[in-house]
Amino acid sequence: MNISPRLRRIGDRLVGPGQPVYVIGEIGINHNGDLRTAMALIDAAKAAGMDAVKFQKRTPEVCTPRDQWEVERDTPWGRMTYIDYRHRVEFGAEDYRQIDDYCREIGIDWFASPWDVESVDFLGAFSPSTYKVASASLTDDVLLRALRATGRTIILSTGMSTPAQIRHAVEVLGSDNIVMLHATSTYPAPPEQLNLRMIKTLEAEYPNVPIGYSGHEVGLQTTLCAVALGAVMVERHITLDRAMWGSDQSASVEPEGMRRLVRDIRVIESALGDGVKQVYDGERNAMAKLRRVSGVVAEAEAARFGPERVA
Repeated sequence: MNISPRLRRIGDRLVGPGQPVYVIGEIGINHNGDLRTAMALIDAAKAAGMDAVKFQKRTPEVCTPRDQWEVERDTPWGRMTYIDYRHRVEFGAEDYRQIDDYCREIGIDWFASPWDVESVDFLGAFSPSTYKVASASLTDDVLLRALRATGRTIILSTGMSTPAQIRHAVEVLGSDNIVMLHATSTYPAPPEQLNLRMIKTLEAEYPNVPIGYSGHEVGLQTTLCAVALGAVMVERHITLDRAMWGSDQSASVEPEGMRRLVRDIRVIESALGDGVKQVYDGERNAMAKLRRVSGVVAEAEAARFGPERVA
């Protein structure tokens, strides 16, 4: 049972208003099928202070349209069919077993976006703390029902989706155990398409659901703005080098950017405060030096609380 209608539990963390922003490094398939690269990305995310890393899991024969299987493409491993490429960038059970062991060892959450029901079952063997619905899967009711049946908190990304589609997905998943992420599924997304005020729109539309942000833009400023607007969870694609091969690399954040992102999120959290006006101790010297007229309200407060409280 949730402690508050807008708090969710992911592992040993509560996520929602009043809690530290939960920061996810989306590895996706930026590892290019190489376990060493994946481990290096996990290390970079941990060093930056991120809370979790996320992968993508597909059953290639289910998720790849049949008419694209034999289409050939150039890859870093030579020219191959698209279905062979999809297999090339997928990790198997032993790979994920090593990822699971390593993340537990260093103390960082990991989970994945399953793109089909078979992948939900595959990931379930590792007892992940949460699952993510990729924006592309928001309209897949069969997948959503399978995810709901796990009983885990579900993170729902809302890129490339209409308000009606989002509402339907929430009805299928249930609103009491999801975190919703505003997203724009352009890679990379230009600032004019980010529409960050949607964070407030979703807060109003789904008052019992925590709202976060999944960003695919270049740079960090707009993601930090999302936090200032109230995002309780932030996800950004991460990479070791934006020049690496792969469709998501150019919209990803490199290790130094990861560090600055987490650092600045924590500064913004501290700066936002609680919205209750008070006179801070650090202001009192300035008040004594600069305020020429104390005013009738100050005099009344002095009489009530004592001059040391308002001086």
